[in-house]
Amino acid sequence: MEWSNVTWFLTGLGAAVVLLTRVRLGGTVVDGTGHGAGRHGYSAVLLRLHTVVGVITLIGWVVALGTGRREIAMVMLAGWWLLTVLGLLLLARWLPSHAKHSEDTKTDAWGSGAGLSVLGHVGMLLGVCYFTFVTVTDRL
Repeated sequence: MEWSNVTWFLTGLGAAVVLLTRVRLGGTVVDGTGHGAGRHGYSAVLLRLHTVVGVITLIGWVVALGTGRREIAMVMLAGWWLLTVLGLLLLARWLPSHAKHSEDTKTDAWGSGAGLSVLGHVGMLLGVCYFTFVTVTDRL
């Protein structure tokens, strides 16, 4: 198995998750809180932070892969892990709300419910575990 091919492929998938999260949730922010999922809202700041951390991390990671600099890759791993935590916090909006006046569950245009979000963010978690493995074992 060629480690670099898998690493570049997963980097592209990570970029897609950051972009699709922004596109998918970017239009649903109202008064600083998004309610696109119909259950829990999420902070517009959280979405913005997810996008900024994602772009910076992707640029730094591509530089690390292109130059083979392990030091840069180690710093970018912190960005990948922060991005993963932020994504999982955004994913938490699908948790059911049992409040007395909560709305019924709504679906969105990109699939019925949380499927795409779960696939993207749990996949990101697995990808970041892989990135950590190849960086720590010096297989970049």
